[in-house]
Parts: sequence; structure tokens; C-alpha cells
Amino acid sequence: MPRLLTLQRAARLVGVRRGALQSKIRSGELATFEGMVAAEDLLRAYPQARLEDNSALERLEAIKDSAFARRMRERLLPSSEALVARLSELSMERAQVQAQLEHYRTIVDELQAKLREPAASPAQLQGWLQQRLEPVAHGAQPLLAQESFLRIMTAHVQVKPSGREFFVDGNDSLLEAALRAGLSLDYGCSIGSCGKCKARILSGQAQRTRHSDYALTAAEKNAGVVLMCCNTALTDLVMEAREAHGAADMPLQTIDARVKSVSPLGDDVRLLHLQTPRSNRLRFLAGQSASLALADGIGASLPVASCPCDDRNLHFHVRRRAGDAFAERVFGGLKGVESVHIEGPRGEFVLNEESHRPLVFIAGESGFAPIKSLIEHAMALDVAESLHLAWVASDRRGLYLDNLCRSWGDALDNFHYTPLTELGAMSGETALQGLLQTLLQNQPRLADCDVYLAGPVSWVNAAEFQLLERGLPREQLFVSALES
Repeated sequence: MPRLLTLQRAARLVGVRRGALQSKIRSGELATFEGMVAAEDLLRAYPQARLEDNSALERLEAIKDSAFARRMRERLLPSSEALVARLSELSMERAQVQAQLEHYRTIVDELQAKLREPAASPAQLQGWLQQRLEPVAHGAQPLLAQESFLRIMTAHVQVKPSGREFFVDGNDSLLEAALRAGLSLDYGCSIGSCGKCKARILSGQAQRTRHSDYALTAAEKNAGVVLMCCNTALTDLVMEAREAHGAADMPLQTIDARVKSVSPLGDDVRLLHLQTPRSNRLRFLAGQSASLALADGIGASLPVASCPCDDRNLHFHVRRRAGDAFAERVFGGLKGVESVHIEGPRGEFVLNEESHRPLVFIAGESGFAPIKSLIEHAMALDVAESLHLAWVASDRRGLYLDNLCRSWGDALDNFHYTPLTELGAMSGETALQGLLQTLLQNQPRLADCDVYLAGPVSWVNAAEFQLLERGLPREQLFVSALES
């Protein structure tokens, strides 16, 4: 039987996105066995896969730096280079032995079939057996060796009943690694006090990494229940845990955060960075909003512009508008000692994680804030075949994070960025609608995509009409209309 790999691990081995593997599976270029792929098939699909790189060395160095004092590290452990070399050699030896066992198992199966053939003579069988026992080079050995090495450096975790997967690097907790991978697991305080992040280990071993004030019952311990925020993966794991499957699963929370910083993003936009207490973080889905209120009662409802993977550091894009008292306070310079009351999350402008269609994001002016959160979450999930961002603004000043979007396009081969502006004659919403029309003409297969649209109310309403007129199914259009 061939060695089977999960899609998550296979994608890491050959250095591609999981969505790219799923695309090859749908097209018939890569075979699957119960949702897994054979190492030999993977190598045939990616013959130029680079199986030797220094990423494992860099991870090991980071782990050692955070886990040991310099003196103890020098006394107890060899250098990271020596460890990587020894582990690589052992992994290759293991892969060779494994390949030989697979080869012999195949011979035994073939021999049993030949023995059932009445015409087979002993001499024929002996000649066939000698030929089959000759050493055979196995092209998948380097891939299997790299897979063994990867299992030493990182633990693979599968979550039931959803079947979602993630990797745990170093001494990260199960909760930290899951959030970084884009999963929406149930949790509360993140420090072992509330017990909301319970999970049941179905197979594999978890290891406690920190003390917890919450006491599990004897029955829970016997059943393999752990707190995800206080445990890491010692081996590959399968665990049962609660997940949020939509906005309705997110509880409304109230938190008093402090102003971390206020920094300019452009002439008329400020980045408001709020930091929550360590024991009371905002659990939200990408694309959702929160209500903010200052001590004197002045407030606003704004979309969260940051990724849910960092639930303690919340970013909001505040645009200066006439008559907006909250914006004036932000532009006037909120101080780090000031407290901001947060209530949220709210809204259903969230990613459809069950879909594997290409994603198109259309942001009008400061509608980029919730779109940014969605894009960063989609990148963490790594399942979409492609991502296309169109940021529509009446002039260049409206593209206040243009460099960030361009850096995404430079770093990711499946990400495309289209800034749409027109200086001069056209201005305001008229310009935005005209530029949107240009975008739609360049998207001939829009009906095959999921489209996420955010911007000023009147502009969004016009854009929504145009998208539906061009054949986009209603269930594939997700809309967030912001106050003008």
C-alpha cells in the first residue's frame, strides 16, 4: 500500500497552497484515496518540488532561542546545523527502509496472485522472483524523508467533526496555532481560567505548557479533555473541539480596551490600534464590526480591519468626516491611557469557508477595512484557488494601503491586485461606479467566483445591482454597506 499524506502536509512538502492541490484533484491530475494523496503521485504532479531548503533550520533556531538560555543550549544541544544534518540522515534511512518494505509487500501480493495461476511453473516463478527482488530506485524517497523530518519539526492536528487541519510549530499552544491557521475554535480568556477552549484528544499526545486556574473534572481527564490554550501537541493529534460556523455562533462581548496607538494611513484616514486585556480578548470572524465608545459617550460602529488570528490587537480605519465627533477625537490624538469600550462582534459579512471557488474582493474607498480582514483570513485558511482584490477610489489618496496590497501580489502567486482610480473630471460616487464598470468588463467569469463587496451605502447598492445584472448568483455575493 502506498504511503498516504494529508493534503495539508502534502502542500507543505512541495511548497504549494492546499488550494492548488485541490485544483489538481478536481482536474484529475492528482489522485486521492479517502481525502489523502500518495507520495509517488504527489511527486509525479510536482517533479520539480524543492525538497531541501533551510526553513526547517530556521524554525529550529527560533525554537531553541525561545526555549533555552544560551548557556544551557550550548551545553546540552549540538548546533542547529548538526541537528538538522543528523535528523535528515535518519529520515532518509527511515524512508529507504520504508520503501523497501513497500516493495516487498507488493512482491508478496503479486506472488500470491501468480501461485493461483495453474500454468505457472516453478522455474518461471523463480525467474520472475529473482527479477522482482533486484534493487529498485524509489523516486519518492526524498519526499518521504522530508515528510519524516517535517513530522519531527511540526505536529499535524486534525479537528473533528469538521475535518479541518493545522500545524503546531515549536511550543505554540493548540489554540494559538489553530487561530493562526484561520480556524474559529471556541475559546474565552486564552489563559486557562474560563474552560471554554476544551477539546477532547481522540488520538496522539498533548502536553501541558502552562498552569491553568480552571480545574477539569476527573471524568474529563479520563476522557482525554484538555484546555487548548494550556497544551501543545507532543505528537500528531486528532481532537474533537467546538468551532464557529458562522456569525450566529459568535457571542456578543463587552470589553474595555486601551488605546495602543493612533497613526496616519493617509491625509484623511487614521489607524486606531486598540489592545484588549490578556484575559478578555475579542473573539470575532473576519469582516465583522464592533461598536466603540469613549469615556464621554462619543462612539462609532466600525469594521475590524485586522485578522481574527490576533484577537488582542484590534485595528480600525477611521476616516475623517464632517460632523463625526468620534473621528474628530481620533484625529485630535487619543492617548494611550484612554479607555475604549468595545461591544461586538456584529454583522454577517464573513467568509464562506465551505466554498472553494475563486474569491473576488471589491473595496470602495474605506470599505477596504473589512475586506483587508477577510483577505488576511483567506490567506491563513489557504484553500481558495485564487484571490483578486479590486480597490476602487476616486483618486490615489483613497488607496491608503496601496503598498500593502502590492506586497501581497508580489509574495503570493495566486493573489492579484487591481487599483482603480481616475483623476480629474470624475469625482465621488460617479467615478466609483464608472470604475467598477471597467472592473466588471475584465471579469468575464464572475459567475464562477464568490464576490465580497464593501464600501459606502449608495455606491454599494449600485455595484450590487451591476454585479447581479452580469449574472453573479445572489448566494455568491456578500455585501457590507458602510455609512457614507
